[in-house]
Amino acid sequence: MTITMANTALTTLLSKEKLAEIFPKERANEFFEALFGDADEGAYDIALAYRELKGNTLVMDLQLHQRPNRCLACNLTQGLPQVFSRHPVINVKGLVKDIESLLGDTYRCPSWSLGYTEQQSRSLHVIPLKIVLEKAE
Repeated sequence: MTITMANTALTTLLSKEKLAEIFPKERANEFFEALFGDADEGAYDIALAYRELKGNTLVMDLQLHQRPNRCLACNLTQGLPQVFSRHPVINVKGLVKDIESLLGDTYRCPSWSLGYTEQQSRSLHVIPLKIVLEKAE
């Protein structure tokens, strides 16, 4: 099954502003506070972004932006998909429910998975969040 939704509709529904509301910038500090006991220990900020609709899969990105004077090394980010998938502060399951709410009554998001960390540049790594879409009945 292929979901048909205009890309402009998705970019409007999943705008930067709306995604920042459901995944606020402060969540990275809360994550590092829980992980290290100090938010200043974090090497990156986390942002949620829309990437594409591929068939019936909505692909979002958890973008890891290097913080000033920090190192965003591959060895820091390669294991993150497993950590993010179950960490209560990141709360991917809740995030998917929030995205489902943004999509309205037309679609459901029955399952999701996190892909492998992708290095876009030295200062930006991305973890794809793949969300399966189904038409709501």
